[in-house]
Amino acid sequence: MITIRKAERADIPSLAYLLGLLFEQEKEFSADFVRQKIGLEMIVSDPAVGELLVAERPDKGVVGMVSLLYTVSTAIGGRVALLEDMVVRPDERGRGCGSSLVEAAMNLARERHCKRITLLTDFDDLAAEKFYQKHGFKLSPMVPLRQLLD
Repeated sequence: MITIRKAERADIPSLAYLLGLLFEQEKEFSADFVRQKIGLEMIVSDPAVGELLVAERPDKGVVGMVSLLYTVSTAIGGRVALLEDMVVRPDERGRGCGSSLVEAAMNLARERHCKRITLLTDFDDLAAEKFYQKHGFKLSPMVPLRQLLD
């Protein structure tokens, strides 16, 4: 049985490990355990910034995570969320863990009065695209552009 709960500081090492798995498969990012721990600490310590949800199994501990980061959309005139860093351990994929995390994240965003959730996935990750579409997400005509500042 899987349990979804809010992350605690004690979860940060496990979550940083999961982020390492995620960033190993992404093209734009790379794993850096120290940076991941710093970012996770920033979220856990300030709920106005965002919230982390973990998926846990009694026999395996933390097996997945998702983060919600909060901001305001002037186009919508309200609070919105960015669904970030959704990852499930490879041995847990295909067992409903990811779906449970996404549903819990959407419910949490509704509880926090968010009017929209946005997420990014790799351009050529069709499996992820199909997964999110199954949960009601639609492709956007917007194109993300980035500039690193450090």
